[in-house]
Amino acid sequence: MNVKFIDLFAGMGGIRLGFEQAFKERGFETECVLTSEIKPYAVQALKDNFKQHNLVGDICKISTNDIPDFDILLAGFPCQTFSTAGKRLGFLDTRGTLFFEVERILREKKPYGFILENVEGLVLHDRQSNKDKIGRTLKIILESLNNLNYKVEWRLLECQKFGVPQLRKRIFIVGTKDKHIDMDHFNEKRVVVGDILEHGMPLENTHFTKCLLKYYKPEQLHGKAIKDKRGGINNIHSWDIELKGEITQEQKIIIEKLFKERRKKHWAKEIGIKWMDGMPLTLHQIATFHQSENLKETLDDLVEKGYLVKEHPKDIIQVEMENGSKRNIRKQDKTKPLGYNIVAGKLSFEFTKILDSNDIAPTLVAADISHIAVIDGNGIRKLTLREGLRMFGYPENYNLSMFDDNGTGLTKAFDLLGNTVVVPTVKAVSDKLCDAYIKHIK
Repeated sequence: MNVKFIDLFAGMGGIRLGFEQAFKERGFETECVLTSEIKPYAVQALKDNFKQHNLVGDICKISTNDIPDFDILLAGFPCQTFSTAGKRLGFLDTRGTLFFEVERILREKKPYGFILENVEGLVLHDRQSNKDKIGRTLKIILESLNNLNYKVEWRLLECQKFGVPQLRKRIFIVGTKDKHIDMDHFNEKRVVVGDILEHGMPLENTHFTKCLLKYYKPEQLHGKAIKDKRGGINNIHSWDIELKGEITQEQKIIIEKLFKERRKKHWAKEIGIKWMDGMPLTLHQIATFHQSENLKETLDDLVEKGYLVKEHPKDIIQVEMENGSKRNIRKQDKTKPLGYNIVAGKLSFEFTKILDSNDIAPTLVAADISHIAVIDGNGIRKLTLREGLRMFGYPENYNLSMFDDNGTGLTKAFDLLGNTVVVPTVKAVSDKLCDAYIKHIK
């Protein structure tokens, strides 16, 4: 038995892997007759891990006549425009319209079926009412596929139920010419972070890790986050570990008070701006909740050390985008007095999250996957590339060693991972598609 497929917006080939695993287990020979990808280092990963004989670039520039006949279309069409990590412009963005390249090929080539994958944000994107279960963008996609006479099903699947230790929700849209695919009943498998970790790897020995380990034992760091602009029992602030220099107990008290007060809505009314979660407060305003003879000198010392910043309050202004739409943004209003605020954002530190070995990881995205740490023995280190691959269920023989240089190459590798799929989830969906395909060819 032979099944031919094409792999569009292929990334590092995760959808292809899961698909081929499922079909090969059922005795099929799989043949990829076309792969499309434009990111140079994704292309490099594809060449190093798969036999490629028809690897093309931008699918928009490929005529349907130049695509060999095939049975199944695979596509993880670009998702940034539907993601909470992006600007959520959807079909207003040229990347959003790439779905219609999928539609074009399905219409003209008429394969038996397809698997499409995208981010959770696609489900509600461009929703007209809070009562709507799906947004207009997904409605357009589903209507387009139904109009091509495919029997279409979609589900938002939780990938941590498929044997990876990562909280990751992704929408899968599956269709065939003759059968609705059951997307509700899957065999679940649960694992935790500790199940995929390597051991005895090189540890980090930096100023940052020394400060952490001065105040916390390694076993106390499991599940901790390091973010100055957020709180909670599992969060560590830079001032807790005196990362930017020694400060007095009073200074720590002042920062903690400012951290909480800057989020209160009555300050926005007093300042004359629309409320935001974290506003700079003036010396006079801070003096209303903390009395000190040397308050200004104490605050200015915290600014000099980098724990606080002096800035104008931000207010909402409307700007026009390149596509003609209007968007509200926050911008400093220099007509308002300078105030003191927390300075360090989410990605300001060497690590922003230390994974709990006995739990699952949060959703790993390209922007911060290189800031993830784990405890190894008596120390702390970054997530290794192999561990990153295991987080997404990639097989042990998948090779990204060409990027493992602890420099820009590693950044590229983690960018690929942050945008890839969870392979076992694709395999589970492909198993069901395989059932339908076997009945079809018989």
